[in-house]
Amino acid sequence: MGRSIISTSNAPAAVGTYSQGVELDGTYYFSGQIGLEPSSMEMADGFQGQLDQVMKNIDGLLQACSLTRQNIVKTSIFLTDLGQFSLVNTAYENFFEQPYPARSCVEVPALPKGALVEIEVIAAE
Repeated sequence: MGRSIISTSNAPAAVGTYSQGVELDGTYYFSGQIGLEPSSMEMADGFQGQLDQVMKNIDGLLQACSLTRQNIVKTSIFLTDLGQFSLVNTAYENFFEQPYPARSCVEVPALPKGALVEIEVIAAE
């Protein structure tokens, strides 16, 4: 089993007992990203600020593994207010090119550090 732990300063450090990501046989499982700025570990302001930072954090994880957005095959999106879905959809359209990865989106009562949005991705070589 060819398993590697992913660790980079291009994305926020883990805020709990987990890895930023794990690669297994060419598939990359990245932990959910919230709107923390990696160097300061401060939360971005407001929903749009957090969403933008989440996308930057995802890019940071991908870059650390020599991957691009086109390598993403699945995203899972967690929102504390499903009413913000249209903003997520717009960001998704700007972040990805067609064909888009598979995705799920659910509303949750709360997220770590009071985040308003969290996105996790799975990528493959």
